[in-house]
Order: sequence, then C-alpha cells, then structure tokens
Amino acid sequence: MEAIKGKGSAAVLVGITGAHQPDHTTREYLDELRFLAKTLGVETREVFTQKVDRPNPRYFVGSGKAEEIADYVKEHAIDLVIFDDDLSPSQLRNLENLMECQIYDRSLLILEIFLERAQTSQARTQVELARYQYLMPRLTRMWTHLERQRGGTGTRGGAGEKEIETDRRNIRKQIGVLKRKLERIDRQNVTQRKSRGSMVRVALVGYTNAGKSTLMNLLTGSHILAEDRLFATVDTTVRKVVLEGIPFLLSDTVGFIRKLPHHLIESFKSTLNEVVESDVLLHVIDVSNPAYPDHVQAVNQTLTELGAGDKRTILVLNKIDRLSEDETNQNVFTVPDEHNRYVAQCPVSAIRRTGVSELRARLLQEVKRVHYTIYPNAESLDTLSV
Repeated sequence: MEAIKGKGSAAVLVGITGAHQPDHTTREYLDELRFLAKTLGVETREVFTQKVDRPNPRYFVGSGKAEEIADYVKEHAIDLVIFDDDLSPSQLRNLENLMECQIYDRSLLILEIFLERAQTSQARTQVELARYQYLMPRLTRMWTHLERQRGGTGTRGGAGEKEIETDRRNIRKQIGVLKRKLERIDRQNVTQRKSRGSMVRVALVGYTNAGKSTLMNLLTGSHILAEDRLFATVDTTVRKVVLEGIPFLLSDTVGFIRKLPHHLIESFKSTLNEVVESDVLLHVIDVSNPAYPDHVQAVNQTLTELGAGDKRTILVLNKIDRLSEDETNQNVFTVPDEHNRYVAQCPVSAIRRTGVSELRARLLQEVKRVHYTIYPNAESLDTLSV
C-alpha cells in the first residue's frame, strides 16, 4: 500500500447518505473527513455525495457516480480519492482501476495519521499491528496495482500470485512478532502500574480535538503537545497531581472518533488500560461543535467496548468561549446519560482558563471520595488536624 504523497496532495472526498441517515449527518462526517485529510497535509478540492439504500458492491457508489468522480479526477489531476466508509478489497481494486489514482478509505486514513503521530515504541507497535491487519485481506489489490506499474501481464498463476502468498506469510509472521512485542510491553506496563501503589487514578477521555491535552497542561503544569488538529497526540501520558495534599495520577489518552477502525481499538486496548483501571473519568466535550451529542455517544460506545462504560464521570463542557453569552447562561447542554454515570457537569474554557478552579474543586471531591475509601484512617487524621 502506497503512503499518501503528503503535503500539497489534492484529494476529493466521497460519502453516501443511507436510507435512514439525515443529510446534515453526512455533511458532518465529510467535514470531519476533510479535517482528517488536512491533518496529513492533503487539500480537499471537491466533495461528492450520493443517496443510496446500500453501497454498490462494485464501486461503493453507483457506476454513474463513479464515472463522474473518475472524470473529475483525471481532468483536475487529483492524487487521492478518500471514501468516508470502509471499502472492500474488490471495491478498492475496481476504483483504482477506474480512477487511476490512490484510493483510501476512512480507516486507512486514520491509520496513516496514527502512524505519523505515534512517538513511543508501544504506540508505533500498536499502529503497525493494526495497519498490517487492515492490509492482509487487501494484498491482491496491492499486487494488481504493482503489476500494472511494472507492466506485468498479471496472468493467473504468475509471479503476482506467488508474491501475494509470500507477502501473506510475511505479514502473518510480522503480525505474530508485533503481538508478542505488545505482550512484553503490556507486562512491563502492568508492573509499572503496580509500582505506583494504591493511588487514585483519573483519566481524561473525549472525542479527538476536544481539548484534553490543553486541560491536562492546565491541571498538571505539563507541556504536552496541544494543537487544533485531530489526533495531535496518540500516546498516553501519565502525570502525578497533588490537590490539597492528596496525590493522584492523571492520564491523557488518545482521542476517539466516529467510525474508529476496529483493528485500531483492539491494538490500543493495552494502552487504554489507563482508562479501564481508572477510578474517575474526565470526559472532555467540545460543546461549541453542533455535533457534540454524537461525539459523546461515540466516546461512550468505545468506553463500553473497552469495559469502562460504568465509570464515575465528570463532564467537562469545554470551549464555552466559542459560545454566545445567552447559550452559556442558559446552560443548554444536553448530554444523554443512560447509565447514570455523570456525577457533575463543569463548563470551562481550557484555552482561557475559565471555570478551571470550579473543575478542580469538583475533581477534588471525587478524588477525596476514592482516596478515603482506600485510606479510611487518613480521613480521621485530617478531621483531627482541623
């Protein structure tokens, strides 16, 4: 699979509106896809959409729409066509033959971003494993592309098929190597977490670009990378914080996103143990984004898949500085809470430091609750000292 050519590449985006999906939802998905492409330095030139009951098995979109996109791609020298949903190996092959350019789907685009952003050995191993698992069923399409580039005949039983089988064996072997490496890293992490003792653990979670890293810097005095782009950080960071003499660990985790690749969730489960083993979650929400209820649902779904859906959670309603005064005063935030997990809602602006003191106070209440459960005698000593 070729890597995206990088900054300056021109792309068109393609999405479909299903029978039960509103048009505005399709636009939100494609706006997010545009932002993902921009994250890799890819410029979106045009967006194509189509209403269909179900994806076309040959081209994902209808054949007429596929021809329309292909004509635009060739006329405007487009480098890349990005689809907002996962494509089957045969769809990838058919689309690449028709459009004669790189074809990406949403999952592969996200994997490329993670691969570019991962800094630690663990994160890079996780992303590489997810990428290999994604590529395995698509090897035929990859070799069809290479045979065409080399001028090969692509005849049945030729070099291409032998190379595909060789690649399958190599990728299976590499997947095994990466899984064993992750198992070793995970054992080291378990030992490391045990060495931290019985400290209260708090984890920041939220949709990508909600402002988790900015908030982490405010609460800990750290200097973690915080940028206005998707997946600015994909490595988990843990810092010790002390409030009113009570220590706890605060972790900043990778941001979630709708349609997150399944292989990526599976690969990152060991990293996200920081979330699973936490006592309290700070769920950071960008309330200035009109789609924030959907973002909350996507995060909660992922938390449930990880086994962390029942954690006591403080909702951090971030970026209130982008709202009008009326919107902020009316407290119009509507966040569904099916499992009664939310213990508080704290409106803040991390960038302007508005509401952070109130958030600290509410967080301290939750940390104290857990801390005195672990160390009941400490509460008695605190009472005596007062």
